Amino acid sequence: MAQKGNIGVTTENIFPVIKKFLYSDHEIFLREMVSNAVDATQKLKTLAERGDFKGELGDLTVRVSLDTEKGTLTISDRGIGMTEDEINKYINQIAFSGVTDFLDKYKDNANAIIGHFGLGFYSSFMVSKRVDIVTRSYQDGAKAIKWSCDGSPEFEISDADKAERGSDIVLHIDDDCKEFLEKQKIQELLNKYCKFMAVPVAFGKKTEWKDGKQVETDQDNIINNVEPLWTKTPSTLKDDDYKSFYRTLYPMQDEPLFWIHLNVDYPFNLTGILYFPRIKSNIELQRNKIQLYCNQVFVTDQVEGIVPEFLTLLHGVIDSPDIPLNVSRSYLQSDANVKKISKYITKKVSDRLASIFKDDRKDYEQKWDDLKIFINYGMLSQDDFYDRAKDFALLKDVDGKYFTYDEYKTLIKDNQTDKDGNLVYLYANDKEGEYSYIEAAKNKGYSVLLLDGQLDTPMVSMLEQKLEKTRFARVDADIVDRLIVKDDNKESELAKDDKDSLTETFRSQLPTMDHTEFYVDVQALGADNLPVLITQSEYMRRMKEASKYQAGMAFYAQMPDAFNLVLNSDHSLIKGVLDGEKQECGSQLSPVDSELKGLEARLAVLHQTQSAKKPEEITQEEKDDVKNTEHSIQEQRTKRTDIIAAYAKGNKVVHQLIDLALLQNGMLKGAALDSFLKRSVDMIK
Repeated sequence: MAQKGNIGVTTENIFPVIKKFLYSDHEIFLREMVSNAVDATQKLKTLAERGDFKGELGDLTVRVSLDTEKGTLTISDRGIGMTEDEINKYINQIAFSGVTDFLDKYKDNANAIIGHFGLGFYSSFMVSKRVDIVTRSYQDGAKAIKWSCDGSPEFEISDADKAERGSDIVLHIDDDCKEFLEKQKIQELLNKYCKFMAVPVAFGKKTEWKDGKQVETDQDNIINNVEPLWTKTPSTLKDDDYKSFYRTLYPMQDEPLFWIHLNVDYPFNLTGILYFPRIKSNIELQRNKIQLYCNQVFVTDQVEGIVPEFLTLLHGVIDSPDIPLNVSRSYLQSDANVKKISKYITKKVSDRLASIFKDDRKDYEQKWDDLKIFINYGMLSQDDFYDRAKDFALLKDVDGKYFTYDEYKTLIKDNQTDKDGNLVYLYANDKEGEYSYIEAAKNKGYSVLLLDGQLDTPMVSMLEQKLEKTRFARVDADIVDRLIVKDDNKESELAKDDKDSLTETFRSQLPTMDHTEFYVDVQALGADNLPVLITQSEYMRRMKEASKYQAGMAFYAQMPDAFNLVLNSDHSLIKGVLDGEKQECGSQLSPVDSELKGLEARLAVLHQTQSAKKPEEITQEEKDDVKNTEHSIQEQRTKRTDIIAAYAKGNKVVHQLIDLALLQNGMLKGAALDSFLKRSVDMIK
């Protein structure tokens, strides 16, 4: 017996519309097909448990099979099967009111459709030119039925030859979807979407190495774990169980730091395991490692809408039937439950971290370098997490000691408070590269933090806002006495002319570097400190770093790097350079300086005389006099600069000191470094 029918759409073909509006990713058809088979099997098990089915359950494995010659992919189950009336209800009736009415009916309640056999079944037409259903109901006396459709509104129902209950869904793969007839492709999709479904799913047979080749055995190749770890009671599990499951999820990842087992049934249902991975850098590579499941069916690994952004750095699984998805399970829909789940997960994470910190601080400190980027990200992106985390967030100094925020404040408040009452946190980004600056700070009795993480620049800015009267300064942002300004700072005893001469001597020999500017400063740093060092403004450096990741700050990225070359006027080498300049250039500079002073005095008189007049009263001759005097002053200054530059050019000590400062900051390279090495050898001889 065979009969033909129409599924109810007369104005348009339902299947292209279903494809367009419900399914954007072809490969999920296999998830839907296998999920439907699993649902049918679980329903039979439920009937048996209630006593409504008294027959033998037997083997309940869902089987996926390929026939490349026929071009078919078949999904078979031994579940409840369907009668002809049920085929009409679940397969044909879906479009009785037309596609538009159907979509409109369910648009506000996607959960009413998720797992609906009819809807999931229609995804098969994304890859099939024809689909056959061969099914037999579990009910006594039921007969086998075959339903066939080529994707048009027409279908055909006929009697079938099927001895056992259950359903075989036979997909005749379309010519433009031949990749779904490849064993490797199907294995890949089953592993992705069906890895933890609640009923055994078999794809082919296991193989073994025999007689120099891989041969099939009689044993089913079960692709899934029907009882994944998150479905089990935490008290029955050991650490090795969690680590083993992590390796199953992420075979190439390092061992996790620790984990949280989620298990809540009110006010929503949620289970899962979240792992804290070892994250030291490159946040982007760590995202999207949480897998979302709905009743053990994989949905997505894009969970930004379910957990706060910083928690997307965690790895693991979340399984909840209460997470509202669109009808094809392809994206999250807005819902009050989502916010509740997000808050719950955030609380569980912060409670877990606080517990580890409290119960075993030593172990927590050992994990801090891996945890730091995760916790900092959370504190930066979510105020309520900052409020929770500030009690277990740590600061690490350059000696490897760890402190809570309150502990560190107590440690430094007596010695690192400036004259304005601000608490100054000194830090380094590179323990080795900034060694000299660190030692200078430590010699003053200061503590120095090590902030070498990916998010430390924005963390510093945030903490300056969160912590009262607090300022952060990198140890190379200035000379040590000006990092924490106190009333007793020593001023240089050099006369202004001597300072100017030193400044010009070193400025004239500074290298020209792309996108870099140097300024020279003279300070009394003490005879035992370095003769020359390079500093960089804390503000400008921080702004330039922030421009790398913060929108709207591109202006700072375009600005040149500005460095200060600080000359220690107390050091014997600097004094020697100044004395040498006076001896070698004194006779040349004396008439220039005399002429310069006379011109500057004359210019001052001219400005004073003209300031008493109205602009219209100043004659052209008087204006020209000022202009000519200024020009003469500039000529004398140029002469002076040239004389000093000529001296500096031939002074090896000047070049050596500049190069040493550049070398200390990793700025001496190429030909300049080669010249420094050769000069160093010559000076040693």
